[in-house]
Amino acid sequence: MHYTVMKNESIMGLNLKESGIYVDCTLGYAGDSEEILKRVKKGFLFAFDQDIEAINWSNNKLKQVGSNYEIIKSNFLYMKEELLSRNIHGVDGILFDLGVSSPQLDEDYRGFSFHKDAKLDMRMDQSSNFSAIDVVNTYDEKKLADIIFRYGEEKYAKSIAKNIVRERAKKPIETTFELVDIIKKSMPYKDQIKSHPARRTFQAIRIEVNHELDILTESLEKALSMLNIGGRVVVITFHSLEDKITKDVFKKYTDISDIVKGMPNIPSDYLPNFKIINKKPITPTMEELNENNRSRSSKLRIIERIK
Repeated sequence: MHYTVMKNESIMGLNLKESGIYVDCTLGYAGDSEEILKRVKKGFLFAFDQDIEAINWSNNKLKQVGSNYEIIKSNFLYMKEELLSRNIHGVDGILFDLGVSSPQLDEDYRGFSFHKDAKLDMRMDQSSNFSAIDVVNTYDEKKLADIIFRYGEEKYAKSIAKNIVRERAKKPIETTFELVDIIKKSMPYKDQIKSHPARRTFQAIRIEVNHELDILTESLEKALSMLNIGGRVVVITFHSLEDKITKDVFKKYTDISDIVKGMPNIPSDYLPNFKIINKKPITPTMEELNENNRSRSSKLRIIERIK
């Protein structure tokens, strides 16, 4: 089952208009897109995803709601180019839900999950020829440690990287459980009790395989450039680095220039074109956390074009 994180909050955050044009940059299994389409009867929805399984499944689901949508098989990094090629120069709302879809985690063969044994994979785009098996078996020890520490915030990153390199010298590391065993041997038992010991490392490798953080800043800036006045960008993050990137981009576009900051009457030309809707990120309710533990790290931020 796919659980859409903070669905109500994100739909409210978009401030949908019935005739507006909206973009779901992370279609997944259409949890958000379905709700948008229900409310945009006279408008249009563009949805992006790289996962052909998710696209096919979501297309069948959305057809039952309406026909005023198009699913584009592409990374959201190319959202602006794809929209411009369709003669769309402005939109009324853009949603980024940066989590991995539950079915991707739950399907054994996708190799995202540390709970199920499968070939190491973790590709969002199944047509890509670069997967987790390449990261684990070809990156040198320092690069592995850097990735696991930076993207996973794993304090035992050096130990894990060292043991990966040692084990792969005997034979290639090919499955999720082989990697889990190495991770478990790389940290004290007391640190394996609170949460699964492989959680942070698997997250780090997934981010590396799919270049998730590399493309986020550019994608957010492109999204802001596409907004009509009154349009909003809503971002749900699941990782502190994703949230920091989002926060920094939003701050960049809403800050008042130091030249005029503090003046009693700031000329309108110096005022920012955007405003932040929620100063503090929105987090899941206790009710949602009880229903779906995977939402516990999620944060939602909203920005609006005002001029």
